[in-house]
Amino acid sequence: MKKALVTGLTGQDGSYLAEFLLEKGYHVVGMIRRSSTVNFERIAHIQDDIEIVHGDLLDESSLRHLLDQHRPDEVYNLAAQSFVETSWQQAVLTGETTALGVTRLLNAVRQADPGIRFYQASSSEMFGKVREVPQTEETPFHPRSPYGVAKVYGHWITVNYRESYDLHATSGILFNHESPRRGLEFVTRKITNHVARIKYGLAKELRLGDLDPRRDWGFAGDYVEAMWLMLQQDEPSDFVVSTGETHSVQEFCQMAFDLVDLNWQDWVVQDERFRRPAEVDLLVGDASKAHTELGWKPKTTFEDLIKMMIEADLELVGRQAYDI
Repeated sequence: MKKALVTGLTGQDGSYLAEFLLEKGYHVVGMIRRSSTVNFERIAHIQDDIEIVHGDLLDESSLRHLLDQHRPDEVYNLAAQSFVETSWQQAVLTGETTALGVTRLLNAVRQADPGIRFYQASSSEMFGKVREVPQTEETPFHPRSPYGVAKVYGHWITVNYRESYDLHATSGILFNHESPRRGLEFVTRKITNHVARIKYGLAKELRLGDLDPRRDWGFAGDYVEAMWLMLQQDEPSDFVVSTGETHSVQEFCQMAFDLVDLNWQDWVVQDERFRRPAEVDLLVGDASKAHTELGWKPKTTFEDLIKMMIEADLELVGRQAYDI
């Protein structure tokens, strides 16, 4: 039985990856920070099947201890301060976890067992002010937030350790990937949750920042398969994971409101407070390398993704409405 250590277990991606690995017959060790506020909601249905351990990307000794104790075959580093907006208010913490945290984990892997296969969760936010459209593995980075800058560091330190220490270390450059498990602070889930609340009469408006930015949105459940496939390759490399389609925030809003027979223009209010200091205008990926070398392609369309999220939030908010 293969063993995998997953950091960021309780996040959106961690929960889908844990499900996927369990279905593949893995023993899954999930790392969480020792905290009194850990939320196990996303993994409640599989919690008994996972070995949950405590560790912290700010503490290299805790990481080394986990690796020595559990000896995983694969490590998936999904933990980070991953909310772009927060990274402006907590830039140093974002750097400590999302950038230097990767170095600490790579150091622990190198010292514990250089044969461990390592996956780093890179991000399309690294492209930022894009130099070409669509973006590929060779597109230069120009991040536009402390989060994006930290992810660039995490990406390049992974490449550096791969080349310097011959580690099987791979970065997946994932474009925006959403699901009903996405946090409410992310714009996609904010939209679908507010649409459901408006439909049930629990909210009167949806306040958003800029509606023009365009993103390449896919389903997180599809993207975790690509993570796994990367670590099954004989040689490590880096891969863009995306749908190849781009849609604006306004398009997302319109489709979400259409699904509940409402006109988005009657409910959406643009609010300057939600505009970023430096916005990323356009992201769209070219996942040709993943298609060719991994045999991976997304299964869920943009329309199906929004429908999935709307239906889940209608069910969630509906229960809340009837409880009031």
